Order: sequence, then C-alpha cells, then structure tokens
Amino acid sequence: MRNRTTPRALLAASAAALALTGLTACGDDEPSSASAGKLDVVAAFYPLQFVTERVGGDAVSVTNLVKPGAEPHDLELNPDQVAQLTDAKFVVYLKGFQPAVDEAVTQQASGKALDVTTAVPLLDATADAHEGEEEGEHAEEETGGKDPHVWLDPTRLATIGDAVAKRLGETDPDRAADYTARAATLRSDLEKLDKEYADGLRTCKLREIVTSHSAFGYLADRYDLEQIGITGLTPEDEPSPQRLAEVADEAREHKATTIFFETLVSPKVAETIAKEVGAQTAVLDPLEGLQPGSTDDYFSVMRKNLGTLRTALGCS
Repeated sequence: MRNRTTPRALLAASAAALALTGLTACGDDEPSSASAGKLDVVAAFYPLQFVTERVGGDAVSVTNLVKPGAEPHDLELNPDQVAQLTDAKFVVYLKGFQPAVDEAVTQQASGKALDVTTAVPLLDATADAHEGEEEGEHAEEETGGKDPHVWLDPTRLATIGDAVAKRLGETDPDRAADYTARAATLRSDLEKLDKEYADGLRTCKLREIVTSHSAFGYLADRYDLEQIGITGLTPEDEPSPQRLAEVADEAREHKATTIFFETLVSPKVAETIAKEVGAQTAVLDPLEGLQPGSTDDYFSVMRKNLGTLRTALGCS
C-alpha cells in the first residue's frame, strides 16, 4: 500500500499557497458564473456532478473536483480546488469517499455543503467481509465499514436528486420550484432505468458477478445479484494470493463466464483470474468518473453496463 499525504497536511499547504499568491475568486477580466446569474456549485466527483447539473439546469455552473480519467478515491486537492470550495455557493459530496474533500468541507464549506449520505444511508460493506486482512483493514479505514457506491442504484440516486433540489432551493429561493420540477423529471428518468434493469436481469442463468473491486454492492442488492469482489472498496488494494485463489474457486463453483474489470484501473488482476478459470473479461463501469473526451453520461454508461451484464449472465 503506498504512502499518502494526509488531507490535513494538504489543506495546510493549500492555505499557505493561497495566502502567498493572494488568490481571488476570479480575475477582474473574466466573467464569473455569478455575474451571469448562475450559482457556482462544486461536486466532489462525477455522479454528483451529473445529478447537480440535471437538477440545477441552466441556473447552476458545476465544477467537478476530479478530472476525467482520474480515480476519485484518492483525490488530493490543490490550492485552486480549495479556493473553489471556499468560493462556491453550494458543495455536494459523499462523506467517507474522499478524505481530502471531507477535510476541506469541514474547514472551508461546512455551512453550505450537502453530504448525500444524510439523504441516503449507506449499506454496510458486507461484500468485503471475506477478504484478506490487509484489504479489509484498508476498506474499514477509508469508509468506516460502509459502501460508498450508492449511485449504482438508480432509485437511491433519485433520492439524492431530491435532496440536491431541496438544498439548491434553500440557497436560491427564487428558483426553488424549478429545481423541484427538474428533480422530479430526473426521478422519472431514473425510475425508467430501474425498470429496464429489473426486467433485463429478471431471468438470467447466472446471478453472480465477479468484479475487480467491490463497487457493485448497491447494484447487486437492488437486482438480486451476488457480488464477488477480487479487491475491496478501494481499487488500488492488492489482493493476496489467498484471495485470488478464493475468487478463482468461487468463479468455478458458480460457472462464471466473465470476470469484470473497470475503466479507471488496470485489468491485470481480472485477466489473471479469467485465465485461471477459462473465462472472458469485460468492462463493468462503476461510474466513478468518465474518460477524457467521453460523450457518455450516467444513463448511457448504465445502459452499457446492463447490456454487458445480460450477456455475461445469460439473460433471456
């Protein structure tokens, strides 16, 4: 496991850098979103950006703290990002998922931030209980024993959308009704997606998904699947030889045809298991972020995931 700079140390360094440079919210020559009548909003990572943009519409300007193609779990904030949090009118984050963001919100934005776990309680990370000691301890340290990947259940994401609308309406009362209406439209779209998943995964020969890291607990919980995670809640965890052997045995037992890996991490571990058991590999995207230049959004990626699952699980 690599050494990490603590969020507190990073924030101290960022604050010092801001003091030295005299950084302001925006330059005199650059029009701000506020001057255009928009609320400046910061979202901690992609799914929260997606929800906030859908609910906020043209009334908000949303900044995502994670660049496309970057892995959000271990985000380290630079001085500009600390300034964005400080200057934003509203911040949306998921407590426990990105420690540096948690610390920054506490110090810079506590009165204007929505922790989405207050709207949707997180599930226990029960899928990781059988991991090796090192991986289990790391997951516990990072998440407090909770699974943060709540957005992979469309119905829970709809509830987050409602909470975002409520807080935006409190921040911007003149447009509160617009936020509520857009949240209702988003909920309708997400309920349609939920039905597509329920119908598409109802009659499958297999119910087990072997994944490179344990990001799909909410999807499995919602659609009656069983997740077998090679690594824990954070994808950089290295599985022990014992864990690799256990997963290979479970894959054989359940006659898994596919080992899933994801877009933002190396496929090598999944490929190792697949070779061992004679299975294929395929991408199952946990939607923690988009690739650079991608034209996808939450809905298109989720529908691609559904097609991939139906093929791998032998759904009729």
